[in-house]
Amino acid sequence: MNRQFSLAGLLRLRQAEQKTAETGLAAANSRSSSVRARRAEARAALAESAGTAGDSATLLAIAAARASSQSMLAELDALAAVAAEEAAAAQAEYTEARRRAVGLEKLETRHDAAFAAFELLAEQGALDEIASAAWHRKAGS
Repeated sequence: MNRQFSLAGLLRLRQAEQKTAETGLAAANSRSSSVRARRAEARAALAESAGTAGDSATLLAIAAARASSQSMLAELDALAAVAAEEAAAAQAEYTEARRRAVGLEKLETRHDAAFAAFELLAEQGALDEIASAAWHRKAGS
């Protein structure tokens, strides 16, 4: 039996793919979290900005600022949606990469167990041969 797992190269490739997908997932989750935090901060800032209008010019300035803020919130909402989609896609990619690697890891574990059993069997055979030879020598004397 071969000591080296015959699919070791493919297993290393699958593990590298998994690591890459894991890194991509972490980055996507970080971006999504960052956009959600920026969106929450912008909403909080907009909620705190309750201005009182003393004249019509101030009222127009407040209306313009709120319209601008609403536009910024809409853009942040769109960014959050895109970031969430990217995170979901990265999660799916990681799950698929992990699935491909796990199958090979299980095969490697089975191979290692079979090889260990083979080595133990060979060692037991050698010990039996030594014991048998010693017994025959002893019986022959």
